[in-house]
Amino acid sequence: MESALTARDRVGVQDFVLLENFTSEAAFIENLRKRFKENLIYTYIGSVLVSVNPYKELEIYTKNHMERYRGVNFYEVSPHIYAVADNSYRSMRSERKDQCILISGESGAGKTEASKKILQYYAVTCPASEQVQTVKDRLLQSNPVLEAFGNAKTLRNDNSSRFGKYMDIQFDFKGAPVGGHIINYLLEKSRVVHQNHGERNFHIFYQLIEGGEEDLLRRLGLERNPQQYQYLVKGNCPKVSSINDRSDWKVVRKALSVIGFNEDDVEELLNIIASVLHLGNVQYGGEEGNACITSDTQIKYLARLLGVNGAVLTEALTHKKIIAKGEELMSPLNLEQASSARDALSKAVYGRTFTWLVNKINTSLTYKVHTHTHTHTHTLVDGLLSSHFYLCCSFEQFCINYCNEKLQQLFIELTLKSEQEEYEAEGITWEPVQYFNNKIICDLVEEKFKGIISILDEECLRPGDASDITFLEKLEDIVGGHPHFVTHKLADAKTRKVMGRDEFRLQHYAGEVNYNVNGFLDKNNDLLFRNLKEVMCMSENKILTQCFDREELSDKKRPDTAATQFKASLAKLMEILMSKEPSYVRCIKPNDSKQAGRFDEVLIRHQVKYLGLMENLRVRRAGFAYRRRYEVFLQRYKSLCPDTWPNWQGKLSEGVAVLVKHLGYKPEEYKLGRSKIFIRFPKTLFATEDALETRKHSLATKLQAGWRGYSQKSKYQKLRTSAIAIQAWWRGILARRRAQRRRQAADTIRRFIKGFIYRHKERCPENEYFLDYVRYSFLMKLHRNLPKNVLDKSWPTPPAALTEASEHLRKLCMQNMVWSYCKKISPEWKHQMEQKMIASEIFKDKKDNYPQSVPKLFVSTRLNGEDINPKVLQTLGSEKMKYAVPVTKYDRKGYKARQRQLLLTGNSAVIVEEAKLKQRIEYGVLKGISVSSLSDGVFVLHVPNDDNKQKGDVVLQSDHVIETLTKIAICADKINSININQGSIKFTVAQGKEGIIDFTPGSELLVAKAKNGHLSVTAPRLNSR
Repeated sequence: MESALTARDRVGVQDFVLLENFTSEAAFIENLRKRFKENLIYTYIGSVLVSVNPYKELEIYTKNHMERYRGVNFYEVSPHIYAVADNSYRSMRSERKDQCILISGESGAGKTEASKKILQYYAVTCPASEQVQTVKDRLLQSNPVLEAFGNAKTLRNDNSSRFGKYMDIQFDFKGAPVGGHIINYLLEKSRVVHQNHGERNFHIFYQLIEGGEEDLLRRLGLERNPQQYQYLVKGNCPKVSSINDRSDWKVVRKALSVIGFNEDDVEELLNIIASVLHLGNVQYGGEEGNACITSDTQIKYLARLLGVNGAVLTEALTHKKIIAKGEELMSPLNLEQASSARDALSKAVYGRTFTWLVNKINTSLTYKVHTHTHTHTHTLVDGLLSSHFYLCCSFEQFCINYCNEKLQQLFIELTLKSEQEEYEAEGITWEPVQYFNNKIICDLVEEKFKGIISILDEECLRPGDASDITFLEKLEDIVGGHPHFVTHKLADAKTRKVMGRDEFRLQHYAGEVNYNVNGFLDKNNDLLFRNLKEVMCMSENKILTQCFDREELSDKKRPDTAATQFKASLAKLMEILMSKEPSYVRCIKPNDSKQAGRFDEVLIRHQVKYLGLMENLRVRRAGFAYRRRYEVFLQRYKSLCPDTWPNWQGKLSEGVAVLVKHLGYKPEEYKLGRSKIFIRFPKTLFATEDALETRKHSLATKLQAGWRGYSQKSKYQKLRTSAIAIQAWWRGILARRRAQRRRQAADTIRRFIKGFIYRHKERCPENEYFLDYVRYSFLMKLHRNLPKNVLDKSWPTPPAALTEASEHLRKLCMQNMVWSYCKKISPEWKHQMEQKMIASEIFKDKKDNYPQSVPKLFVSTRLNGEDINPKVLQTLGSEKMKYAVPVTKYDRKGYKARQRQLLLTGNSAVIVEEAKLKQRIEYGVLKGISVSSLSDGVFVLHVPNDDNKQKGDVVLQSDHVIETLTKIAICADKINSININQGSIKFTVAQGKEGIIDFTPGSELLVAKAKNGHLSVTAPRLNSR
């Protein structure tokens, strides 16, 4: 816990004992405010836990949090409800002494939730078995059942406990919960018949109406509308936004089955709940002052649900049985008396049913005692202090405030006792503490014959016309001189202005409270007419037969009054609590509007006062503010003294003495006990804590430097050792590798030489390595020098043994390259290659300028659309032109050169002069094509002599002769009709005459008519064949 002292300026102190100004209520509340704003809802006063309701869910109740507090010293972790639960549980196990946890606070402060958290903590952290798990489940499931029947929505709390609860949890020697027992105190039965505006009746009524199945409601005679029932409309608050009655109904039904209620028990129980609602709807009328029931419908339902005779019930609700001198008389009731009788019956039925319900739960939690088994009990007391100090309080609040006084008396006594025992155990002189002893107030209420309760009982029992006013007058006569009692009659003029004539005031430890005496006698008597008891004793409902014992009818002794019963129960509770080791949880509500984050200082100051927190703090701080065991104190602060740092080797007490001497503690600031150091002032502790914070920085620097040095040195030593090991290992590896390589090299050389000697022999062991090496070398060389493309004809020379294999590999390689090449080419390139193949077939090694044409791509045409006259295109009509090229035509007579265009269509070759078709040669009549072997572009198209359409063979010259002739060969399908001549070409002129073209090699291209009348073509030779 000390670790949070450094943040005290922001979040306050975790223990109010450490407040410097511990007598200041303002400082106390400011510390609460700081922690509340940081969602720190728990704070200690020594071992007392103060809890502020946050009115929102906080992530501090998970299983991880439970494990964090499990088995940990109380002050080692931050304040929490789990720390109180765990400390109490461990004390029970280690000291073998019964424990109790008292949870107190006003309605809405979170008492019920605190008890739930403690039960959940034990359910998760305690040892478990199958039997134990059943007990755990029943303990947990008892909560929703008791809340449904005993809790209600009030102005201050939507789930306010309207009864006090004392729960015993029994643990076996292993620390596992094996049983439990619940005692209920002072159920607010008046809520059954009346609620203040904005409040509701007990939850179970609304849960039944909202969540009950249609068949169930039909059987019980109920409607799904709370407004239909008189007992549910008084507070005018049938719905609450924070409560889901339908969902809660399912939870309660499941819990009843887990606890062990069978279907018959549940049916009988719900019959009683429904009967209370029907009782509230019983209406009276009457003549001459005598009451009578105006409707039989409710009586019919009541007779069936309660298992009684309807006529007898009707008479009991309208008449009173009087026994005088041994004779029974039936006296009719007036309207007011009948209504009171009806309401008294409703309260009695519900109150006794609630007691039966608690006993039923106790039966299911009962521990089956085994031989030689020892158990210890752990007690939760929840809801006894649901106090509201109103301006004017009723009889119930009088009882609750009386309980508060007793608990406060017990609290102070046990706190003083605990402090005194600790001082004596440590050998430190106890200094008497002055505190407000509220025994004088407790005596005023409970003293025999003179106390308020005795006077109230006497007034209830005496014959004659006793009333609330006569009770007040009797109080004035008997206790009028008491310093803590005052009435309107006894008060001074100033006090009379704020007091009614029917009120009295008590000066409680927490402040002055006015009580209105109206209803005191009736509520204290809490009587039920005899004939109504008789009717209930005749009930066939199994629960009611247990609630209303027939022996009551024969017992002549008057039953104890409500106040006397409560006083006896409280005395028994005090006796039980005195026999146990107590732990305390004080619950505070931060505001009345149930808003998260809102801190109402006035309301909280009021609660701090009546919870006695300042009184408790003053008692706790009367001696020493801080105490810790020597080992804990020395372990935390030893670094502040050179003699105790880093370790103290002697006795712990001597080490602490050396430490505090070095810190400069003055004798009046501390005391050394047998096992603990006691520090009187918080400022001394805070100064020590601040010195520790300063020291931490230098310690951190030294520790970091030392650790870094140690870490680096260790790292260096590891690296050095590792490096030496690796070096030695690596040197060995290298040496072994060198030796192995030398051996392998020697073997290889020997085998190689022997193989070279036997290289011309057949394969044998002597030459197989050599031959394999030669083959391997060839294959690796081949792998590195494979042809790059299909035109690359290079191939390594193979050894003799691999000649055949080499040839196969070469063919496979070529096929693979061809296949790969073909796979990659596009359709356009494929067409190009097909043309190139035809050109190769025709001209390769036959015509000089063929090699120069190979790298040049053939084009689809040499003339664009605008180069051809539109009239020519019109003349061709639908014929598709496949190729067009400009040519030079030589006349048959005189060989005069004329520029023409050669157009190839699908059927013919057409020679065009500008817009005129000069000659059309059908492919079918084309006899052949002649061309020289030189590099010129002259060629002859041969046509038949007898064709009148033709004028003879056509002599043409093209700059792209290879391309042009290949196109003509493809279009005319005359691949084999192209003749390549050397020397001269004969061609037919008109009328059967022949012409000759002479071809001679020369230095440049020259076409002209020779003297001999031939056409002479001189062309340079580009390649030698």
